[in-house]
Amino acid sequence: MNRKELKEFLDVKVEQYNTPDFIPHDPIQIPHLFTDKKDIEIASFLVATIAWGNRKSIINNANKLMTLLDQSPADFIRNHEESDLDRFDGFVHRTFNSEDCKTFMRSLQHLEKKHDGLEHAFAKAYQEKANLQEAISQFKTSFFEVDHLPRTQKHVSDPMKNSSAKRINMFLRWMVRKDNAGVDFGIWNSIPMSALSLPLDVHTGNVARKLKLLKRKQNDAKAVAELDKILRIFDPKDPIKYDFALFGLGAFKEL
Repeated sequence: MNRKELKEFLDVKVEQYNTPDFIPHDPIQIPHLFTDKKDIEIASFLVATIAWGNRKSIINNANKLMTLLDQSPADFIRNHEESDLDRFDGFVHRTFNSEDCKTFMRSLQHLEKKHDGLEHAFAKAYQEKANLQEAISQFKTSFFEVDHLPRTQKHVSDPMKNSSAKRINMFLRWMVRKDNAGVDFGIWNSIPMSALSLPLDVHTGNVARKLKLLKRKQNDAKAVAELDKILRIFDPKDPIKYDFALFGLGAFKEL
């Protein structure tokens, strides 16, 4: 396929997979349980944080987290006291353990009190850096202003250390991207869709290489930048709508 044909092919696949039918099979179903903006963004951040590994396990553990948050994530983050964090003893998802989880609760509360919440923290970093991948790195610094174990830092990826930052980029897609399909929330107005980057993982990377969208062999920040470049040509305003196409083509083994 030439570039024009490839774009047309991917546009069709976006329409095919970017539908409400996508939601029940994806971790995004968990924040879709909520209607309040703060509940959605906090639930989304926590779900995205543990969104690696087996999909069923991700969704099961995300539901456990919401139960531990009394199904009111924003209220819990705003008002919890240190003793309330004991309930997370024993929670684990792969290498994200109970101590990591408690740190995330403290950090989210710190962001609410000192940085006016997740959206403002990301927006401020983006305004200062004018590049969302650099802004993620700056956000990470703000996030870990609370006391924490060094091991917990690995659960917020840093593109400036050449990470693809798949889970943070996915979270930002959920928050920022607006369309009429009803999958992404589009509840943040402070960051433009054009600044978003693809949540690159093994599956989307493999599909992108098969389609000759990506030459780089590693799934890292340089690969994200390479993909961003061509996807922003395909659609300058909404480049990461193609995440649906690449994910769908991989998940349903169409290629």
